[in-house]
Amino acid sequence: MNKYNQIFNEVLEEISPTEKEIILIEEIVNLVKDLLNKESDKLDVLIKDIEPQGSTGIKQTQLRNDYDIDIFIGIDWNHYKEKLKGFSKKKTKKRIKVDFKRLCQKWIIPSLQVENFQDPRLLYAEHPYVQVDYTRNDIIIQIDIVLYFDLELDYIRENGPITAVDRSPWHGRFINNNLTNEQKDDVRILKQFFKAQHSYGDKSPIGKIGFIGYSAELLIYHFHNLLGVFQNFESLPNKPVDFFKRRTQELRKIPHFKDDHLLIIDPVDKYRNVASAIDKRAYKYCKKRIQEFLKDPQNSFFHIRKIPQFDETVEDKLLEKIYILELTKVKEDVHYTEIRDKLYSLGNDIKAHAEKEISKIERFGVILFELYFNEKEGEYNLVFYCENPNISKTYLRRGPRVDNKKHAEKFKKKNPNYIIKKQRLWVEEERDFQKFSKFLEHFLKDKIPESLNLINFSKALESKTFSGKQAVYLLKEMILPLYLNNT
Repeated sequence: MNKYNQIFNEVLEEISPTEKEIILIEEIVNLVKDLLNKESDKLDVLIKDIEPQGSTGIKQTQLRNDYDIDIFIGIDWNHYKEKLKGFSKKKTKKRIKVDFKRLCQKWIIPSLQVENFQDPRLLYAEHPYVQVDYTRNDIIIQIDIVLYFDLELDYIRENGPITAVDRSPWHGRFINNNLTNEQKDDVRILKQFFKAQHSYGDKSPIGKIGFIGYSAELLIYHFHNLLGVFQNFESLPNKPVDFFKRRTQELRKIPHFKDDHLLIIDPVDKYRNVASAIDKRAYKYCKKRIQEFLKDPQNSFFHIRKIPQFDETVEDKLLEKIYILELTKVKEDVHYTEIRDKLYSLGNDIKAHAEKEISKIERFGVILFELYFNEKEGEYNLVFYCENPNISKTYLRRGPRVDNKKHAEKFKKKNPNYIIKKQRLWVEEERDFQKFSKFLEHFLKDKIPESLNLINFSKALESKTFSGKQAVYLLKEMILPLYLNNT
């Protein structure tokens, strides 16, 4: 056995679900199905299927202590669509949302008013679904109960899904039918690696969104095993993972694939890129860590550790170039994904305006940022690196070439203090801001989301909160080396 496989086996022993966990999940699933089936024959929709999906369901790729359960309720589309005759696409979507909400409120939630089930609640993604907590022996298990339309695979491939989750049961069937038990174990180890590198899911500290379970499953399917994934990881941006075996050039011609960094095509829907949301930073960081693992394999690469605070006692000039916005949540009913998206949008706006003057001349140099948040504590931190925090009072704005007489004359009249440099006209302009801190202070006016309160804006060394100091570490030690060292 080589060193890699020895480590993989050691990790697998630590992360595989116990038999007790698997039995408990199966018992809960059967209980929920029984509760829902009691009243299902009284509904005005035809229920075709109630089955567990996701890693703890049909796929069986979950990690130890991963109790979250996804139960999908399949509605017969052919029966349901009769009530939509003559409806426009917009009206159809609205009617589905109304009906799904009614089913959640009048059927699913009342069915769960029994012992051990706590706080069944209506939540929204693309459409309403129910979330409930199940408690037993001090274990709290979160259950999501999701309605979808039970569609044939050929229908999805030809027409696309009716709702975004209609593909999910087919994802589960594909993984269940095409991965061996050994490959499912490799999926577990790969997911553990992504989590250990803080590059997993929609709460990924590195990048807006990290790798997801389905992307890990498809990587194992494509490269056959974990070592194959690691050995081919570096080439992923140039070599798409496509079940339909299309050439890269063909895939890049599809408009919504054109700008995606990675292409991992959904075998259920050839026009869907499973990797479309995976942030480039998450990929770059994982690539770096995989390269390090292949050179010096250690099982520490699979250990999940909290991001530490940055060390305030060590003098580092880099900290003088790092600024932080520390914010707290003030509206409890706003979902973390909404706040996350707004803060990433704000970060990108700041980056764009800080790097270039209106005239497109360089401003504060390279700007890099990251968002780190603690949802439980309601703390959100935007941390920025600024290459040149203090810049000159003026800059040279470029004008037309001297031999472009028409435009050159206009430029001279408008800018009598012009100079000629390398056969081009230039004029000295005064900057609006010389200090990045002043620019940021001005830019932030009226731009903080209403759901948040800004409690601190400072250089890194003056950060206030524990999560703020973690954010500084994240940017300084994990993100910046990917870009400043050209790794």
